[in-house]
Amino acid sequence: MLYTIKNGKTEFSADTFGAELHSIKFEGREYLWQCGDAWKRYAPVLFPFVCSPEGRVYRADGKDYKMKANHGFARDMEFAFAGCNDDSVSFVLRDSEETLAQYPYSFELTVRYTAAESGVRVENTVRNTGDRAMYFYLGGHPAFNCPIDEGESFEDYDIVYEKPEHIVDPAGNVLAENGDTLAVTRKLFDNDAIMIDKPASKAVTLKSRRSDRAVTVKFPQSECIAVWSPTGDDRASFVCLEPWTSVPVYADDEYPDIENKPHAVKLAAGEEYTYGYEIEVR
Repeated sequence: MLYTIKNGKTEFSADTFGAELHSIKFEGREYLWQCGDAWKRYAPVLFPFVCSPEGRVYRADGKDYKMKANHGFARDMEFAFAGCNDDSVSFVLRDSEETLAQYPYSFELTVRYTAAESGVRVENTVRNTGDRAMYFYLGGHPAFNCPIDEGESFEDYDIVYEKPEHIVDPAGNVLAENGDTLAVTRKLFDNDAIMIDKPASKAVTLKSRRSDRAVTVKFPQSECIAVWSPTGDDRASFVCLEPWTSVPVYADDEYPDIENKPHAVKLAAGEEYTYGYEIEVR
């Protein structure tokens, strides 16, 4: 079920399926990609993995498990409605037979969206409801219209980091050496998502060169930020700005046991972990 929150000039919608944002509007202008043929998602929640281990297989408690799909299961599951008020809405996912077959931990994942002055704040809270430590990766995958305004093109935009970064694509090509700006082109994503491990920046912006339109994702907790768009597909008029708790799970493939994966979040029994970021538009 889709819920819409309107507060001042900001309006957003989110669905119980996947607890996924479907729209972010400011002054009536849509900033979120609207699930077109090039990519049939809007802004999926990534849990309990970001990306996948090799073959989607890993071990927990000495037993092999296999995820059914990439990025874990949360994005493809129905959440329960957990409440709303004038400026926010929340959804919750709990472990079930389906999740336990893929991931042997008891948990509650609560996703809360709150209208900000010109955007949306996102809070993902994991609660360990079991009697032992659990391990996971967590992140966002919001896709933003590029271009935002009619009359502009995909290549009229830049990706601008808050601070200078050493930016390398997955093939090892250096895209920026102590730089903060990448020009958006189809070729930029030929080698898949561009990730920065432990970035100096705590924000990244998709910004038009022809107008003042922009989307900024602020990620104070993230140990990894990724940007992505499908390469070679002119229908893909969007760029994803993806804040993650860490580098993806496949970076830890040399450690098949989830208990030993160095970038997994470890959460003790009965404890909570909240991971948040903010989307600001103009």
